[in-house]
Amino acid sequence: MGMGKIRIFGISGVSAQKRVVLGFAEAKTLCNLSFPDILDEDTGRGYQRRFNPQHSLDFRRYIQSAGSSTIPLTLNLRPRTDSAWELIELDNSRAEIVISADAGRVFAQVDCQHRLGHLSDLSIVLPFMCYIGLTEREEVEVFNVINSKAKGLSTSLLDSHEAYLSNDLANDRPELFIALHLNNDSRSPWFRQLDLGGTSTSGLMRRASLRTMQKAIRRFLVKAKLQKPGNAISAANCVLEFWLAVSTVLADEWANPRRHFLTKGIGVYALMDIAAELYLSGQKSGQACDKRYFTSVLSDFLPQINWSSDGPFRGFGGEGGVKSAVELIRGAKNRQHLKVIQNGR
Repeated sequence: MGMGKIRIFGISGVSAQKRVVLGFAEAKTLCNLSFPDILDEDTGRGYQRRFNPQHSLDFRRYIQSAGSSTIPLTLNLRPRTDSAWELIELDNSRAEIVISADAGRVFAQVDCQHRLGHLSDLSIVLPFMCYIGLTEREEVEVFNVINSKAKGLSTSLLDSHEAYLSNDLANDRPELFIALHLNNDSRSPWFRQLDLGGTSTSGLMRRASLRTMQKAIRRFLVKAKLQKPGNAISAANCVLEFWLAVSTVLADEWANPRRHFLTKGIGVYALMDIAAELYLSGQKSGQACDKRYFTSVLSDFLPQINWSSDGPFRGFGGEGGVKSAVELIRGAKNRQHLKVIQNGR
């Protein structure tokens, strides 16, 4: 450090097609000059998983132990317009990263947030590889390649990355497009209640994960024969209308998600299967598959089912459990239909 500048030396080169600097620096220097870009589900900014303090503390204990080591930390110097940092090529291989002392945190922690999280006071020297000038979108691409198979990384977080990187999500991944529509539309009973793997002020109200919802919607699209390109927008509206009806018919259960299977995986999968059946029936009879239609049909049999944690869905799991749950709901529907026929005689 000196003259209001922080200087970090390294070797300049490339990692495949991207320019990088390889070097070594004290852990506290790298920690205090860098930041994790955790996904903020309320604003849609960021891309990384929620911070796990225990994971980070485990690494702190390990890195101070005898014989410890780690692979290079992956960082990125994001483009800035305020001359906060500068890369100076010293010769064909050596480079110097010069950072203004008042620039704040200039390195994005592409793949090291838990390793650096609790090292702000340690002088241990660590290796790093720093990309030079990647955009946030390019960071997400690198992060996905590094972490797509990482143990413990939320699949919903990876799905949100795919949505961010896709140029035509409705046709590339219609089930993901529809799941995000449910989460982002303020009219939806699922508004901001799907867990995307980041942080949110509505975290305690989350009812299911993004991955669970999109897998259930994929079932709906296949069974309703809506998986063809170009159907995503109309299918999204149909799914939204269906869930509006469900939350109306089962208002008490919807208001107490932790005590009922309604919004747990088994309930979401089973209800999406039933939605496909009702959609096909509505299409066959010329009905508009809107909230009014779904509400009138669902109100005849959904309230007859015990959705509580102690009810018949308890113990159901896996594909077999979903099948059993669908049969249970379908059975209630058929019994109500038979009752109507008998009363009409």
